Amino acid sequence: MVYAELVFYLVLILVAALVFTNALEHLGARMGISEGVTGSLFAAIGTALPETMIPVLALFFLRTGSAGSNQAVGVGAILGAPLLLSTLAMALMAGAVLAKRRLSGAFEPERSGLRRDLDFFLPAYAVVAAALLVPASLRWLDLAIAAALAAWYVMYVWSTVRASAKLVAAGHATAAESPLLLTRVRLPDHVAVMLLQVALGLALLVWGAEGFIHTLDTVSRLWGVPALILSLLIAPLASEMPEKVNSVVWVRRRRDTLAFGNVTGAMVFQGTLLPALGIMATPWRPSLPVVASVVATLAAVVWLRVMLARGPLRVWHMMVNGTLYAAYLALVLCVPAGGG
Repeated sequence: MVYAELVFYLVLILVAALVFTNALEHLGARMGISEGVTGSLFAAIGTALPETMIPVLALFFLRTGSAGSNQAVGVGAILGAPLLLSTLAMALMAGAVLAKRRLSGAFEPERSGLRRDLDFFLPAYAVVAAALLVPASLRWLDLAIAAALAAWYVMYVWSTVRASAKLVAAGHATAAESPLLLTRVRLPDHVAVMLLQVALGLALLVWGAEGFIHTLDTVSRLWGVPALILSLLIAPLASEMPEKVNSVVWVRRRRDTLAFGNVTGAMVFQGTLLPALGIMATPWRPSLPVVASVVATLAAVVWLRVMLARGPLRVWHMMVNGTLYAAYLALVLCVPAGGG
């Protein structure tokens, strides 16, 4: 029965992603904004809500379990999200087009926006990593780091919106390739209907992701997985499903700018605001699974940035990111994780 529930929620997420991406394409086209803003801000923040809820609930509202266990779940969910997006999500996008583009095939996202996302993420996440080493006695420094991360994200939003007009003029405006789904039930092609479909798609995404998380949680507890490992691996795997599915849908349609922006924009959101929350609400101390996740994430993003500087990103470049996730899995599952 529990496995049937997993399948149900997975199908629900797939349907919701199609509803959500279709509505966003129409809304972005109607507003005359670039694919960078649609992907990196609208889609990224919208689909980041499920995984954002996990640390918020674990750190501030969850009353079951010990404080240490709740903090482990919160920290794991915060750090597991960028890890999964920078490694497994990239590999899944590559795998989705492997048959058509081959290993040497190139992706064609709008390069300035992709560079901006990666360049905002890398210094922020380096600060997140450094914060693990801040002594408990320097609480003021933790708070200063958290405030700086939040301000950094505000700068990112301003920079992304500011670039939109030029990108639209250069031919990177958001365009919808298929009719708005709700118009098929005789609703008008109106902004209000687009917003309604965005809300419907997002609600289905949240429902599907949360249901998938809870079902996986049941399975993992039956298997005896520690709380930290659960939150680093299982919870992000489910809660990041919207980004992964949306980006696979877009990249298979050769909407590479939307596909990459959806993932890298979410990475910036989850590499700044969510760690700021964790730094303020938890001891934020290093452990093997935590340090390994940060190192793997930084290595994956540095690899992408270097390859992007050398030319177009190719399918095999992103397959390398998948091997980093596999290496991380092997490490944390083979080495006991204390404090789970």
